[in-house]
Amino acid sequence: MNRVATFGNYQSALLDLMNAQTRAADAQERVSTQKVATDLTGFGRQSETLTALKGAQSRIQGFIETSKTVSARLTTQDLAMSQVSDGIAGLREAVGSVLATDSAGALMLELEGRFQAIRGGLTMRHHGGYLFSGASTSTSPVNVDTLADLAAAPDVASVFVNDTLKTASRVAEGTTLETGFLADELGSEVFEILRDIQIYHAGVNGPLNGKVNDAQKAFLTTQLGRLEQAATGVIDKMAKTGSMANQVENLTRSHEAQQVSLDELVSDRTDADMAAAITDLQLSQVAIQASAQVISQLRQVSLLNYLT
Repeated sequence: MNRVATFGNYQSALLDLMNAQTRAADAQERVSTQKVATDLTGFGRQSETLTALKGAQSRIQGFIETSKTVSARLTTQDLAMSQVSDGIAGLREAVGSVLATDSAGALMLELEGRFQAIRGGLTMRHHGGYLFSGASTSTSPVNVDTLADLAAAPDVASVFVNDTLKTASRVAEGTTLETGFLADELGSEVFEILRDIQIYHAGVNGPLNGKVNDAQKAFLTTQLGRLEQAATGVIDKMAKTGSMANQVENLTRSHEAQQVSLDELVSDRTDADMAAAITDLQLSQVAIQASAQVISQLRQVSLLNYLT
């Protein structure tokens, strides 16, 4: 009768072995991945909550990346504006020196150099694209190379070829910053002054290369006042850029704090209890060994053992 019942014993032992192997595989997966499960199905009722948390993580990460990109652009933009501002400051210094000494000397050479510096700021690139060209980032926003070219242009507006679309970035929920400026906004005023000086220098009242007369001094005094206004305009835009940079920096810190909080919430729901996982793995291995031992013993059961 024992031999006839051996099949049932075998089946029970095999089922125990298979269950132990399943538990061992599950525990091994938790140990190796350090996660409760590897897909949403394994999280059961919490899967919807995890989906929402993962979506929030993706949005916050997108805002962080956008903010960092905007911050880098604003840094380059500030450098470009500083170059324009320094160029205008150099123009004021050069004109002021002429008025102080009554001698133009190499004034026009100085103005040419400052023009090139200002032009360089207006045509500065960021990641391969022109900063102040609007949407046409592949086209230089200034199409003149020298003061003579500037004076020969029909008007100052014709030397700027940027479009009217300013860069805008969505840096948070409900927050979109217009961070871009256009070359004509920054340079029209100072280019107008430089153009007037170059035309005056080449006209009947010029040249401006020696001792200046009263008419020339009066003209240069007027231009000095205009240069001060132009400098103020650029400084105001630099201040606005700095304010936006601070705002973006604060938003980035806020987003990073939110990201840490979301990571903790997800971790609480997905990270495996490593102590429990290791214990389950050890217990399942013991169960596998025990089931295998039972099966081995069943193989030795025979009626011959009872025939004496």
